[in-house]
Formats: sequence, C-alpha cells, structure tokens
Amino acid sequence: MSFGGIITAIVTPFDSDGRVNEDAFVALLHHLLENGSDGVVVAGTTGEGSTMTDEEKLRLFELAVAEAADATVIAGTGSNDTGHSIELTQRASDLGVDGMLVVAPYYNKPNRRGIVAHFSAVAQATDRPIIVYNIPSRCVIDIPNDLLAELAQIDNISAVKQARFEQIEPIDGMDLLAGNDDTLAECLDRGGTGGICVASHLVGREMRRMIDEPAQRHEINDQLREVFAAMAVTVNPIPVKTALRMLGHDVGGFRLPMVEASPEEAEEIRVVLDRHGLLSAV
Repeated sequence: MSFGGIITAIVTPFDSDGRVNEDAFVALLHHLLENGSDGVVVAGTTGEGSTMTDEEKLRLFELAVAEAADATVIAGTGSNDTGHSIELTQRASDLGVDGMLVVAPYYNKPNRRGIVAHFSAVAQATDRPIIVYNIPSRCVIDIPNDLLAELAQIDNISAVKQARFEQIEPIDGMDLLAGNDDTLAECLDRGGTGGICVASHLVGREMRRMIDEPAQRHEINDQLREVFAAMAVTVNPIPVKTALRMLGHDVGGFRLPMVEASPEEAEEIRVVLDRHGLLSAV
C-alpha cells in the first residue's frame, strides 16, 4: 500500500474526568475527513498515545476503522519496547487498520543493529504496511538515510514519516511523508507523497491544495507559515488542542505531563487564528 495525501495526526479528546471521549473523537474524525484530510493517524504523538492504555488505543482504532469509510486509518503502535509494539501491532491488524506508525525506539537508544532488529520484528508481526517514524527531537536517535534505505528492504516497511529538518531525501522503496507541517512543501518538492500533519486540524483544505496545486504550493505555504508557527509555540499537542477548543471543538484537556497553554501562549494562538480568518467562522 502506498501512503500519501494529508494524513492528520488526530488529537484524542478527553472528557472532564480525563477519560477518552469517543463521541467527540468520532465527530472530530468526520470533521477532518470533510475538510482536507485523506486519513488519520490514531494514538500518535499528537493523540497523546504515550499516556493512553492499550485498550483505549484499540478502541479508537476500532472506531476509526468503522467511521472512516474509504479514508486511511493508521494506528500508532510503536514504543521503545519491541515486544509491546509487536502485540499492539498484531491487535491493531486484527481490527482492520490500513497501516502502522512505528516510532524509532526512544530512551533505550539502540544501535544500528538494534534498530534494524526492532523494525524487522514489528514488520514480521503483521501483513499491513509499516511507516517508520523518525523524530530525533523526541527519540534522541536519528535514523540516517542510509539506514532508512536498509529498513526499506524489509517486507512490509513502506514509508517514512520524516520529522527531521535536515537531509530530507526520498528513499528508494519508501514513500516520503513530511513529519513537520513546515516541511510539507519541501517534501513534496523532493518527491514526497504527502505528510502526517498537525495544522491540518485547522487548515486541512489549504494544506491539501499544496498537493493538488503544485504551482501554488509555495504561495500557500507562505500564507500558512504563521499557522504552522503557532502550532509550535509550545510542545505538541498543547497548541493544536488549544486552537481546536477556540474553534468550538470538544477536545477537552490533557493528560499529565501535558498541561494547559499559558495565557501568553493561548493569546498568541488566538491572534493567529483570528488573523487567518478562522475565528470568524465560529
């Protein structure tokens, strides 16, 4: 399976007691698919997957598959525990997701042979395609391009979500997906097939135009720069959840150690939303 288009790393709504709000999740899913998203990643970084239980994740995978019709559903099944990733990948496969997003093992800091062994083991646990998630800012380790090329030779590994900012290059045998909103244009220019995005919660239709209208790509990118910057005023997913609430979406709060935006951060987000004309639609 080839991955591409605008795939939104959907936030996980919580209710006032901190439980997963399934109704709000389904409502947000439909909103995204109606506004530029070609699919979603469930329980990724933006979805606060690191503070969700396996059962919570599996329930959202199940809901997304049931509600997404023909849209792509990618399950965040990676962790720094290979055995845990294998189990979650197998269970997500049984639920019918289209693929898995598997992050580079964090904290353990494996060497090259360990990285290859980790992704090989997870890939062997499913017949669904695997997206390698390379995000050195969170995982400490960076998977260099030559090692990505080696991983591309493993059956079922079909794409990379590239969340580094340098040396963004297409890898033979892998779809290239932007892992940062502000590198989407660059990835597309270099032959990438799309991105796994955050700001697409807010400006999904415009981001989709960057794929559909390549001649206008950089003009659109320039128009969205301040939105992308606002989504980085503090650690993800604090800004995007704050923005979604401002736009009337019932996404709730955060699970510790994520905390609310400061008043200054929230005001910076509000100003950008207003300037971009998003608040006027509320």
